[in-house]
Amino acid sequence: MSKHLILVAIANTPITSQLNSALTAYANVLGIELIKESYEAPQSKYSSARWTCSHSLLPEARVAMHDIAAAHDADLAFLSPGFNSSDVKVLAMDMDSTLINIECIDEIADFTGKKAAVSEITEATMRGEIKDFKESLRRRVALLEGVSADVLESVYRERLRPNPGAVELLAGANARGLYTLLVSGGFTFFTQKLQQELGFMQTQANTLEIIDGKLTGKVIGEIVDGAAKNVYLEQACKLMNCQKINSITMGDGSNDLPMMHGSGLSIAYKAKPIVKEKADAAFDRVGLDAALLLTA
Repeated sequence: MSKHLILVAIANTPITSQLNSALTAYANVLGIELIKESYEAPQSKYSSARWTCSHSLLPEARVAMHDIAAAHDADLAFLSPGFNSSDVKVLAMDMDSTLINIECIDEIADFTGKKAAVSEITEATMRGEIKDFKESLRRRVALLEGVSADVLESVYRERLRPNPGAVELLAGANARGLYTLLVSGGFTFFTQKLQQELGFMQTQANTLEIIDGKLTGKVIGEIVDGAAKNVYLEQACKLMNCQKINSITMGDGSNDLPMMHGSGLSIAYKAKPIVKEKADAAFDRVGLDAALLLTA
């Protein structure tokens, strides 16, 4: 565990000296010392570099440094002084657009010609413009009334794919003995299949009501929203006899922020701007498995 803030750049290609110069120059403008570490990166398909930062950084400075890294085709992470990778015991992540390449509800709606209407609500919710996730989900699910339940299997088989690095991330996390939790505002039909496919220890999501082989446009039971995601994470930490700071969280939308806040390492994956600004790391170029580099 470092006594200082650590910056980590991760890229698909070698980290350039120009990135080091650009970050150092920006830090100098802020009156902050940035020292490039000499360390042996673990074996990985990604390139990485680390710097020790003498002071904490304001959100505006982090955004500027993300932009500098992006200009050099790299992603950037900020590891807090209190983060100790050896103490990590839980990995919790979102499903739609984080673990997988689609928003399942949008693709279900596409089979009925209602994708545009549903997607509009989905996007506004993930950007944080619609604050009540439960009401947002009810509105979207209501548009699915009458859809054949067979459509769910078609979406899973024809359109759903794990995002790059997902398989490797789960394999690595499980090999390290982490408690792997998939917690989603999506649907149990998909989380349960992904649990079998990828080996999650626990999944939590919403259950679509199906009667006579058709969706009723309703959800059974309590809706898994941002607050519920955080509760499930805290329960997983309790099960593993650890604190929330001993967890890694990954998400892309505003309803992931409650579980990401206060975790040891929060990672925004191809996320909405509000999530990138608040997360410790933003992955826009590298795959999900790059998280293993940050916890080595």
